[in-house]
Amino acid sequence: MKIAVVGLGLIGGSFCKAITKRTNHEVLGYNRTLSTAQKALAEGSIQQIITLDQLDQADLTIVCLHPVQTISFLLEHKDDFAKGSIVIDASGVKESVLEAVDRPLKEAGVRFVGCHPMAGREYSGYDYTLDTLFIGASFILTPTSLTDPAAVETVEELAKELGFGQTVRATPQEHDEIIAATSQLAHVVSNAYIKSPTLQREAGFSAGSFLDLTRVAKLNEDMWTDLFLMNRKALLREIDCIQHSISQVRDALAQGDADTLKALLRDGRLRKEESIRRHGGN
Repeated sequence: MKIAVVGLGLIGGSFCKAITKRTNHEVLGYNRTLSTAQKALAEGSIQQIITLDQLDQADLTIVCLHPVQTISFLLEHKDDFAKGSIVIDASGVKESVLEAVDRPLKEAGVRFVGCHPMAGREYSGYDYTLDTLFIGASFILTPTSLTDPAAVETVEELAKELGFGQTVRATPQEHDEIIAATSQLAHVVSNAYIKSPTLQREAGFSAGSFLDLTRVAKLNEDMWTDLFLMNRKALLREIDCIQHSISQVRDALAQGDADTLKALLRDGRLRKEESIRRHGGN
């Protein structure tokens, strides 16, 4: 199978490396900055650099752009993909993407599958790509009534070949509601936490907790602004929830109420232990 990857940043470049290393598929690469594609070719991450008028060479195309760019690209090039070929995206939001491109791509004869590889690093760009980035990660697919079931099966098989630990199917709405809590809220909290003036003096006083909580504060603000705004309803709900929980702790502290504080902390501990049990010890 010929697989085209559009956008050779962290995710797209890692797809190229993983496909090349772990499968027999041929990888075609496109990147707006040609030097990046040339580097990927020189390193053997891809086997061919393509131009946009060569998208029809691919049996499957993976579009790895920011979500707004993903929508624009798919709509602009919907007639450039080979008829009957599979096209997937890697965006962190799904409702907005599917609402915009699902039907137009279907009408253009393209088999589109909304996807979200749950992997990343605190660094971006091709230079930080890894052929192991997806090992053990979750790969989410969000088929709709317009999605070809055979295309979904093909994409799931590819995900398994690349080392993803599991594939998960969800509706676009379900994906966005859960991602607002598991991913987007974590970035909001990390970004807010790192702004404490006290942390200007953290050297020598920080350990694992600080590193864990601040890791995702190192983000791409352009991409995450789009992600937050495109999923603002679900994210606002999660922010309201965490603000309520923090307010409960603050009130207990302000009142010197040890019993309430202990109960709140116990509740959090128990919920985490239940989460560990659900995930088999992780």
